[in-house]
Amino acid sequence: MPAPTPQALQDYLHAHIPLSKAMAVEVRTASPAGVCLAAPLAPNINHRDTVFGGSVSAVAILSAWALLHVSLLDADIKARLVIQKNSMSYDLPMPTDFTAEAVVPAPEKWQRFLATLSKHKRARISVQSSLYCEGKKVGEFEGDFVAIIL
Repeated sequence: MPAPTPQALQDYLHAHIPLSKAMAVEVRTASPAGVCLAAPLAPNINHRDTVFGGSVSAVAILSAWALLHVSLLDADIKARLVIQKNSMSYDLPMPTDFTAEAVVPAPEKWQRFLATLSKHKRARISVQSSLYCEGKKVGEFEGDFVAIIL
């Protein structure tokens, strides 16, 4: 099954992860090579008129999860994806709209993940996402996700 279009992925996220709709998350790009999500300041604002840290974390997690979702669909693998653990760095305040860009893991890590998933029906992989605001890198996310074949 081919990877969904950005609009199809956005529709899926808004229907199945309601928080993404409440946060007004927009899918800018969606492919097995990478996923870029954008979110506006207004529904994600904090008391300092910058983006709330919880919103940043949620969009970063969502970008990494979406990358795995798209990549598994592209590989025609039906699996349940869950986050196991993550870490975030918040390097600069975000006073306006922001993006989270998840990138594909190194090819050897992806192939090992797929081989493990095929053999054991369960596998773990780490995915990174970078956060940008006003043209600057403002944070980093790294999360471990577990896929379980249905």
